[in-house]
Amino acid sequence: MRIEFPHSAREDFHWEQPLLRIGSAPDNDLVLAAKQAGSHHLRIHQDRRGWVLQVLPQGNRIYVNARPVRERALLRPGDILSVGDCRMMLRADQAPDSRAALDGLPGPERCAVALRAVAGPLSGKVLPLGGAIEFGPLGRYPLELPQGESASLRVSWKDGQLRLELLQASARYPLRINGVPTEGGVLHPCDQIGLAMHRFVVDAPGMEREPEPPAAPPAPLHLPEEDAGPRGEVWWLIITAAVLALGIALILLVRF
Repeated sequence: MRIEFPHSAREDFHWEQPLLRIGSAPDNDLVLAAKQAGSHHLRIHQDRRGWVLQVLPQGNRIYVNARPVRERALLRPGDILSVGDCRMMLRADQAPDSRAALDGLPGPERCAVALRAVAGPLSGKVLPLGGAIEFGPLGRYPLELPQGESASLRVSWKDGQLRLELLQASARYPLRINGVPTEGGVLHPCDQIGLAMHRFVVDAPGMEREPEPPAAPPAPLHLPEEDAGPRGEVWWLIITAAVLALGIALILLVRF
């Protein structure tokens, strides 16, 4: 993961470990100013769900996409994390245009897709895709940007792939996929589209591949009964035991 500090001269922070500790104390992995964060303010760890933010006892309220977090929150690439007056953007390591297209999709007519607004004026709304969704002055959903800026973008199916197109760029606010600036590209399930304060998550369960069934165990080279030896050995053991039992019985009969 990569952390970018918007509108700051601070260099990006690269993080490859499963646990990231953030605070003002020097033993943290990412050290912030004392006026911004407590000594051990928060930590981000990775589990099967993804990146999980945990607010530590010394930490004050934290905001994710302008929403307060008091204890825990699930993070995704493209989220804006605010600690005091420090703003951090979580960015994916891989650029959107370097990802491979998804092959073998069931097609737009059978693959339901929606954009879920998680931040901005449309927050809380689920926008079904249908054939296409266009945002901007001439689109169905206008995009309100700060300082009178304007931009237009479209999400639609093209050549069997779900694609994002930048129709009109903003001078100050770049379009992002998972936090990485882009002019468009192929979208994957759970991708986050960001433009200024707007955030949209791609909900497309039909595009996710079903888990492959576990492979069958290899056939044994020999069956267990084959490895036990010839079947005739069992009969010889039975006959030998019967002869011994008969001999013992005769000895006891003669003695008594």
